[in-house]
Amino acid sequence: MSTSLKGIAVVTGASSGIGAIYADRLARRGHDLILVARSQEKLAEVAKRIAGTTGRVVNVVAADLNNKADLNRIETLLATDSGITMLVNNAGVGAVAPLLESDTDAMEEMIALNVTALTRLTYAVVPAFVARGGGTIISISSAVAIAPEILNGVYGGTKAFVLALSLSLHKELADKNVRIQAVLPGATATNFWDAAGGSVKQ
Repeated sequence: MSTSLKGIAVVTGASSGIGAIYADRLARRGHDLILVARSQEKLAEVAKRIAGTTGRVVNVVAADLNNKADLNRIETLLATDSGITMLVNNAGVGAVAPLLESDTDAMEEMIALNVTALTRLTYAVVPAFVARGGGTIISISSAVAIAPEILNGVYGGTKAFVLALSLSLHKELADKNVRIQAVLPGATATNFWDAAGGSVKQ
């Protein structure tokens, strides 16, 4: 149970980059945290740093959101923990290679994480938020959601989905005190580029 009046923010992809920054800023604003990512070691480092500088309660859950059992664990957490007041859908992967140079299996895995996992987590938490009278969902999209010719087309398509889903939910849940925000960053100097096989300077 959260000790914060602002409740618990669940941040996926929280072990580095934008997710770790969101976690830090939310803790500084008074939220307790549940951090989700694949690496237990990296999560523990982030949690120790944030708890030490903010005094907030920071818990971690190591989970691969492309693993069905792990994804189901996080869905259950979101649906049942009454202290959760915010979900930050940040976990995702990117790609910069054009279609002719891309691996189809890798593209399918990207869709599974960027689209399917995000959708399932959102669908898990929304009924709980509505039942409790409110909550916030922040989903990290990308500037390529509205400029799909940049970078890999499948990646742009996944981010366009995030934006479209967010806009729809914003309208659908407007009278239920559930706030929906889509964030569209441009090129950001994070480890995204190493994982995607490119450079932020491209």
